[in-house]
Order: sequence, then structure tokens, then C-alpha cells
Amino acid sequence: MSTTDQPGDQVATGVTLVVRGARLTTPEGLSEPVDLLVAGDTIDDVVPAGTVPVPPGAHVVEAAGRIAFPGFIDSHVHGEAAVLDPDVQLAMLRQGITSIVVGQDGVSYAPSAPLPVADGAPDAHTWATGYFSAINGEHPTFRGGSVADLLATYEGTTPLNVAYLVPHGTLRYGVLGGAARATTPEETEHMVATLREALDDGACGLSTGLEYAPASNATDDELIALARVLAERDLPHVSHMRGYEDKAGTAIAELVRIARASGVATHVSHYHGPAAELVGYVEDAHAAGLDVTFDSYPYLRGCSILSMVSLPTWLPIADPDATVAMLQDPGVVACLKAEHFPRLTDLWERVTMAAVPGELRWSEGMALLDVADRLGLDPVDTTLRILVSTHLRAGCVFAQPPTNSPESVRTLLRHPAQMGGSDAIYQGGRPHPRGWGAFARFLAEHVRELGDWTWHDAERHLSTAAAERFGFTDRGRLAPGARADVVLLDPGTVQDVATYEDPRRPATGIDDVLVAGVPVLVGGLPTGATPGRALRPTVPADRA
Repeated sequence: MSTTDQPGDQVATGVTLVVRGARLTTPEGLSEPVDLLVAGDTIDDVVPAGTVPVPPGAHVVEAAGRIAFPGFIDSHVHGEAAVLDPDVQLAMLRQGITSIVVGQDGVSYAPSAPLPVADGAPDAHTWATGYFSAINGEHPTFRGGSVADLLATYEGTTPLNVAYLVPHGTLRYGVLGGAARATTPEETEHMVATLREALDDGACGLSTGLEYAPASNATDDELIALARVLAERDLPHVSHMRGYEDKAGTAIAELVRIARASGVATHVSHYHGPAAELVGYVEDAHAAGLDVTFDSYPYLRGCSILSMVSLPTWLPIADPDATVAMLQDPGVVACLKAEHFPRLTDLWERVTMAAVPGELRWSEGMALLDVADRLGLDPVDTTLRILVSTHLRAGCVFAQPPTNSPESVRTLLRHPAQMGGSDAIYQGGRPHPRGWGAFARFLAEHVRELGDWTWHDAERHLSTAAAERFGFTDRGRLAPGARADVVLLDPGTVQDVATYEDPRRPATGIDDVLVAGVPVLVGGLPTGATPGRALRPTVPADRA
């Protein structure tokens, strides 16, 4: 881009696309209209509207006063397979999401070399796919391999960018299978070496799912050894903690111990519960000099696999074959009914089925108690039947305890350490609507209606913060030199319309989206272009 000092005499060189007449967010409010000049996949300049003639042959996108945002980054989503589904791509783009961070909760597809131990156990990819079937689904082409192999499946195959966290549970399983014990020093070193390889391949951090087996068996020593590798590279430890709600204090204390010992930056996944208490834990960590952030979503219901919600940790839930066999043992069932299920009496009325493959698929979208009525069983026997018939591949939506209130949601999202994450799960006939509406709900309810954020705050919480956390230095801003991921938003009409009863309805108010300077959504419709790429963190200059 070369310019002269006089508006109107400026000459754009190399500009291939112009977003004309957009408004930007600023701390003081919305800017006067500007033109975004795009050269290839990069923003070349941002100038007052109309001051630079459109170069011959350049494509023009008329913003017509809409707000231009840098593409939103979903910092927590189970989209490693779903992002290759055109319907899911549309759901994301209609919310302004142009990049996603997957490999969450410690379980995903790679790295998945065959096990060196635990003869007869499945490889890590087969294990992870089966265990998290109701969460991640099955990747259409990837059948195991390195993180580099998995990231290659996103190069030019989707309109969205995909970043990947190394999943600790998969890493652990690849070394010692589903063993419910602490690692040996040799096993920990094997995990450390594999983590280094995965980060070299382009992963943007490590995720732990400490409430899920087998990661629930990890000790501080194991986690600190892995966290030190992350700290060396300025990459985060992202954690589904060992517990939430009334367990959050103990759970975040574990993450603080790991951070103190390793120097790692820490990010808490889908933080929810009593906000005053939760905010206090984060601010105490900040006061101690620790780098702690979190993501949250704007709903009072969660979604997970039914086995984790309903079964005790002494069952080998990460080994579906073994668990299903135990659930068919009268002695085990009698023990569960005597000692475990009586503690869950308040759960059954809060559960709705989301994904139920097989003979009970008709129950998707039904409350568990209604399924029980139709089967003529009590809630416990209904749950056992669903778990056995689906081989633990059932997913459910559940109302969270009353400590997670609307005010708690608002308090958490107003905190400067928060960033937006949908925690979207796209499997089953009646998934949680957050995959189709979370980011639109942030914008419609928490900016336009309630004023929890300004539009400028929304840019930070939904884009800039995640770009900074995961090392995507060319994203999260609209400025010269940034990647041209651009969202045009109508502030008066942006709205989530997906509901629990009808969850697959795309949001409204975002009709035009660019990824790497390529229009991928025009007039609310996908163009079919696939400029998406695997996102890798930028290596700091002193380590390049």
C-alpha cells in the first residue's frame, strides 16, 4: 500500500478486496465508517471511508455501516470432526466464528501411535474415538497418527481455522493404557517426549480432563512435568478441572500448585458456578503472580456423556467394554443401587437425552424421567439400560445446580480474564443449542440487551483474548498486517434463535464473513470456499 498525503490521491497497490463503510469498535464507542483494504490474506490498511479509490479488479464487500470485528475464536469447542460438516460450518460462521480451538478436556484423536504397553488394548485413537463418541464424534478421514497428520486434515478442507491442544488423556493412554494408577518416572518421561513432538507439530498447548478417566489418576508430579514443557514454550495448560460447583475450590487449588511449580500459564475450561467464589480464586491466583484465564458460556445447562454424569469413579468408564460388562453383573448393579445411585436422586429430573445411538434413539430430546415412564422402569434402571445399549456412547444435556445462576453467568463474563467458549457438542439428534447460538447470545443478550459488555469488550472477549492466549499473533485485531478474518455484524439484528427444543437453528445478524481475505459467508449463505488452515502458535523470536 502506498499513499500520498492528500485524501483522494491515495493509490492502493496489491489490494484485492475492500470492505467498504464499516465501523470499528473503540474504547470510546463505534468509529466513523472506514474501509478495510485487503491484500491477499492480510489487512493492508484501514482508512477513512471513501479516501482510497477501489483498485481495478478488487472485490468490494459493502458493510453499509455494520460493525466489523476480527473473526471470533471459539476457545473451547468439540469440533475436531464436526468442523468438516457443512451444517456445522454454517452454524459457526453465522455466529462470526472463524477459528476454533479443539482437543479439549484431555481426550481427542492424536497423538495416537500404537501402545508400547498394555497388550491387547486399543490404540489411543480408537480408544479416544469410542470413549468420547457422544462428544467428539468420529473424524471422517483421520484414523490415527501424529498431531501433524491430524492438522493436515484441516488444510484447505474447511472455511474455518482449526487449532489443536494436545489431549493429556490420549497422551497418557498411549503410554500406559487405561491403567488406574500413577505413572512411573519412565512413563512420565515418555509422555514428556511425546508432548514435545506434538508441540513441534503445531499444537497450541495441552488440555487436561481431570474429571475423566484415565487422567483422573494423574498426580501433581506427572502434571508438573508436562506443564514445564509448556512453560518453556509460553503455551498454556488448559484444564477441565477435577470438579466444579462445590468442588471448584479444591480443583483450582490443584491448578495453582501446578502453575507455581512449573511457571505455566493456566486456562480453566467452561468455568461455572457461584461467581463470587470463582472470581475470588482467579484473583487470588493473579495476586500471587500467576497467569490464569478462563472461558465460559452463557447458558445454565451443560452437556456431557451420560456415563460421567451418572456413574462413580471406581468404575473403569474410560474402558467401555469393561464397564458395560460390569453394568450387566447383578452384584455390581446391586452395589451401585445401594451405595451410589441414592446420592443422585436430584439428578434424574435435570437430565435430557441428547445423543442415544442404537435401539433407543427415539429417546433423543426426551427428559430422562419421560424415557423411564415409556420404558416402564425407574430412573436408575433406565440409565443403566441406556448406558449398556449404547456401549456408553450416550450424551445428555443437564441443568446445572442453582449455584450457577444468571447473575453468576453475567459476573463471570464481565471479568477481564474471561474469554468466550461455546463448549459446543454437535453429536446426536438433540444437542445443546450452544453450538448454534453461544456467540450470538453473548452479543445479543450481554451486549445489546443487558450491557454487560460494550461492543469493544465483545471484541476482546470473543477474539483478541483467545488470540493472545494461544499465540495467534496475526489474529484478534483489525489492523495493517493482521490476517483478514473479518466479521460484519448488524448490532440491531444479531440474535441466537437455537433452543433446547430446536437446537440446530443458525443465528441471525451476521451475514458476511471473510477468512484469510476470502468471502466464506455472503448474504447469510456459505460460498463453498475453504480457505481455513491449521492454526499454529507463533514461536517467540528468541526461540525461533
